[in-house]
Amino acid sequence: MDYTLKINDFEGPLDLLLHLIKEAKMSVFDFSVDEIVKSYFDYINKMQQFNLTIASSYLVMASELIEIKSKMLLPRHEEEENEEDPKENLVNRLIEYQKYKQLTDTFKQLEFERAQVYTKIPENLSEYIETSDLKNTNITLDDLLDAFSKFLDRKKENIVLETKVTKKEITVEERRKTIKNIIIKKGRINFFDLFDILNKEYVVVTFLAILEMVRKNEINIIQENNFEDIICEVS
Repeated sequence: MDYTLKINDFEGPLDLLLHLIKEAKMSVFDFSVDEIVKSYFDYINKMQQFNLTIASSYLVMASELIEIKSKMLLPRHEEEENEEDPKENLVNRLIEYQKYKQLTDTFKQLEFERAQVYTKIPENLSEYIETSDLKNTNITLDDLLDAFSKFLDRKKENIVLETKVTKKEITVEERRKTIKNIIIKKGRINFFDLFDILNKEYVVVTFLAILEMVRKNEINIIQENNFEDIICEVS
């Protein structure tokens, strides 16, 4: 049987043995020692033909394979019956090595997946503190976010999160101009009435547009008492 050997592409003699067993389509639990020994020495000979340095661990395994083969050819005496089977010992080592190798492959995959994630060094966010405050209003940003979150909870069954219908995208600036015209025309309007279309993109853009308008002092947001309506009016 011919084998395609990868010269100098193994992590050690056990790795080479597993490769040879796999190439021969045999089980690590029950492989032909004669065939694997022959394939192993073919590999050693090819390394010598390429003038490659053979690691001592490969030579140690070569001698161990010869010993296993010779012991299997000789009849066993009664006093040797209780001795450990040399092939069984090798099989156990191969199985243990195979487990570590599979675990290493898993770690390599996890390392590859982690390499696809890019992180950003934390920055000083103090310059954004002023812009995060809501001016011209008696409620805080946290209050508004909490009210908005409760609104979404009430309407979540009606909000379309996914749609196959092609629609024109709307920007925050476009939505800001529309809201400004609505408030100028009506004078004041319930905060939640501005969310007249319930799809994810529209809801998010509307909320960001309102925050931008508050930041630019274009509108006031008022809540007379707790749990009452939140009103938007022209500044």
